[in-house]
Amino acid sequence: MPIARAARRAAVRVGAVALAGSLLAACGSGGTDASSDAAGGDITLTVDLFGSFGYKEAGLYDAYEKLHPGITIKQTDTEDEQDYWKSLQTRLAGGGGLADVQGIEVGRIASVTQQQADKFEDLNRYGAAELKDEFAEAKWSAATTQDGRVLGLGTDVGPEAMCYRSDLLKQAGLPTDREELAKRWSTWDGYLELGKQYKAKAPAGSAWMDSMGSLFTIMIGQEEERYYDASGALVYDTNPAVKAAWDAAAGAAEAGLSAKLDQWSPQWNQAFAAGSFATLPCPAWMLGYIKGQAGDAGAGKWDIAKLPGGAGNWGGSYLAVPRAAKHKKEAYELIKWLTAPEQQAKLFEKQGNFPSATGAIASVADAKDPYFSNAPIGQIFGDAAKAAPVQVLGVHDKNVADQITNALSEVERKGLAPDKAWANAKRGVANVMG
Repeated sequence: MPIARAARRAAVRVGAVALAGSLLAACGSGGTDASSDAAGGDITLTVDLFGSFGYKEAGLYDAYEKLHPGITIKQTDTEDEQDYWKSLQTRLAGGGGLADVQGIEVGRIASVTQQQADKFEDLNRYGAAELKDEFAEAKWSAATTQDGRVLGLGTDVGPEAMCYRSDLLKQAGLPTDREELAKRWSTWDGYLELGKQYKAKAPAGSAWMDSMGSLFTIMIGQEEERYYDASGALVYDTNPAVKAAWDAAAGAAEAGLSAKLDQWSPQWNQAFAAGSFATLPCPAWMLGYIKGQAGDAGAGKWDIAKLPGGAGNWGGSYLAVPRAAKHKKEAYELIKWLTAPEQQAKLFEKQGNFPSATGAIASVADAKDPYFSNAPIGQIFGDAAKAAPVQVLGVHDKNVADQITNALSEVERKGLAPDKAWANAKRGVANVMG
């Protein structure tokens, strides 16, 4: 399909929690049976996720199994979302090997609702419609098809901040107070200038940031329109915001501020414990990932400050039930419980995943995290969520983002000229669109 035709598909507004104003208090898909489950007997529910959703780490699976004797939850996890999505597409096409619950990244949700709705259960069949007022409107509507089918329940959103190693900044003679740093890097120019100062006196083997890709992603997360405009047109190659983020990332590489690490790679994971970078643009869900990679030795060395350039959103996910799932009704009951306000609040306090359930948001406003030097994570990420734009997402939003960050990696790790890398990114997007 030519890019121009694919680009005209309707885009959906999703992403950051739409919290401006007051917080809210916390169509069948075919067939006649509400579930394909066999009656009676113990059930093992399979859950297939990517990255770190934190359910196991926060003890939520154990809690659910105690509340539901006879239910056992088995989770599989793929660290890289790109690998996860490719595998999921293969299994959806073949109809086999699917879990009862599949995670869907927010950048893929438009693809699910507009192109793969027949592959997932309409959760309205199990009573999902009654949950609508528990979620921010943008989060709920993104997983809803034009004819009203609800294909996923929202887990978290990704309000953004800046995580940093206060011990490394101190060694380089830079301030470590989160309020002072927020003032020094109130703009991205200020952040990069501080990075140059860090480089001049940095501890051996430590760079200012982890990668160009993370800088680009966090900057573009501050924009309402990124790769698609509100009409559904593909505009990434003409959008000034995309160019500004690309130029900033390329400039950081040219200045030698990056550790040249591909995010989610084994080398990147090892770098958390090694102190290979001093700052990491981080959405709320990244907190749990940092804890897992840096381990106990990192406690108290990390801190969190307000993001340069204003608020933004990066990521957030959904839980969906495939049509080919073995235990549909039980799977729905599990995801309903996991995404309920009480569990979302607990998950934020344990792992940092910021709630998409409006009833949970007010309850975590005063949360602090001892691991991150007792940073007021409820306030920092809550304020970011309130101010972040409601983003426009299109069918191939995540694919476009992946092609751009892959091209930036060529600049960073192979020394490719930025203009040639950009041309590669455009070819990659064209190939993805078909």
